[in-house]
Amino acid sequence: MAQQLVQTQQQKQVQQQRLTQQQYMMLRMLEMPLNELEESVNAELDDNPALETTDTDEELSENESDDADMLNDAEQDNEESEERNEAIDEALETMASDDEMPVPVVSKDADFEEYLYGDTVSFYDKLKEQMAMEELTPQQAAIMEYMIGSLDDDGLLRKSLDTLADELAIYQGIDVTPQALEEVLAKIQTFDPAGVGARNLQECLLLQIERRPEGKLRDLMERVITHYYNEFTHKHWDKIQQELQLNDMQIEALKTEIVRLNPKPGAALGETQGRSTQQITPDFVVDVQDDGTITFTLNQGRLPDLTVAPSFVEMVKKYRNNRQQLNRQEKEAMLYAKDKVDRAQNFIAAVKQRQQTLIATMQAIIKWQRTFFLDGDESELRPMTLKDISGVTGTAISTVSRVASIKYVQTKWGIFPLKFFFNDGYDTGEGEETSTRKIRIALKELVDSEDKKHPLSDDALAMRMKELGFPVARRTVVKYRHQLDIPMARMRKK
Repeated sequence: MAQQLVQTQQQKQVQQQRLTQQQYMMLRMLEMPLNELEESVNAELDDNPALETTDTDEELSENESDDADMLNDAEQDNEESEERNEAIDEALETMASDDEMPVPVVSKDADFEEYLYGDTVSFYDKLKEQMAMEELTPQQAAIMEYMIGSLDDDGLLRKSLDTLADELAIYQGIDVTPQALEEVLAKIQTFDPAGVGARNLQECLLLQIERRPEGKLRDLMERVITHYYNEFTHKHWDKIQQELQLNDMQIEALKTEIVRLNPKPGAALGETQGRSTQQITPDFVVDVQDDGTITFTLNQGRLPDLTVAPSFVEMVKKYRNNRQQLNRQEKEAMLYAKDKVDRAQNFIAAVKQRQQTLIATMQAIIKWQRTFFLDGDESELRPMTLKDISGVTGTAISTVSRVASIKYVQTKWGIFPLKFFFNDGYDTGEGEETSTRKIRIALKELVDSEDKKHPLSDDALAMRMKELGFPVARRTVVKYRHQLDIPMARMRKK
């Protein structure tokens, strides 16, 4: 008996979150360094005649209050923005109850020192630009954004796909299989620079080799990294030459081409974007008083105080009071004026919300890393993740990530990127957690002080680290040694 195919229709309710224009503008402002925000404000002032500058904060407050009374519809459009502002205010009030909380100051007159840094275009931003060119489902887009944020400074994905699946389920509410993550990762691995998104050095080099022109040289390079990787890492070129039956000229050519591959594509991206030296003003300046009180200043640079132009407010009010008598041309004029006023109000709200979010985040970081700001000892930095600061401020993890991007903090110990204060924790097995940064510092000090005629093996380093109170496994020593660009013992021997 033949089976019958029955076609049915089924309704399925799917909840999707889409960013409003106001939310998108706010997120963009969070990522902007101060100089870029100044340019954005000046551009908006030129583009929107309803947006003006004012001399005092008091005038701005009065104008905003008058605007709210006259434009009830605009208030309804901005309910989401107000709710987000209230949430941040509540977080700030809760944090302000702590006696040890640093006191923020917003200033445009304080003295800020300028420092030399490279191009402020972040690695994360450049990958997000390439992500925008991909055709992705909403879930794939959320996964890819989280995965990009999980790459280390070298552009490699050190976390396993199983770990990422667990994190997405816990932090993002996304249930996904490792196989689905593999598909998203495969897309990231097609991004520039070649090698980005690799899970280890071997995969990183193979991804770069795949993009080379087809030919015998590419085949040889692939064979070396695939089948003779151990010999390659130990620089046993004589054995590779013998196995591949190459003459001296051929092995030298092969060696030259392989050495040109970049083991750190994340660093390469900064170089290919034309990283230039320029002066950057820090976004925060932290001061420590003699009694141990910590305060900080949020630098507003040359940002003017903004307000809605009274002439546009009056225009909308006049038209609304005579709405019944308006002709078509006058109605179009009213809609134009209202659109400009709404846009000005939204822009002002986004600038203020950026300021509040930056203050809340910096307060949380100073409280978390109080010891460092007091004594400047990098090894005393506590384990601190985006999730930790997100929990304190009541903002999303992605929001904290955007705040930490391309922001700098001036302290008495020097000036640091905001990302400097974030580091993972390592369980010592005794119910305590220490920062991975502290472990790396201890490892580097061991290697620096070793007898170079008899350098310590990875096993010996693991044993010495345990004696120092860091019970790490040999594989952990190898991982941190790679991160610190420390060669293996045989290569350190002199």
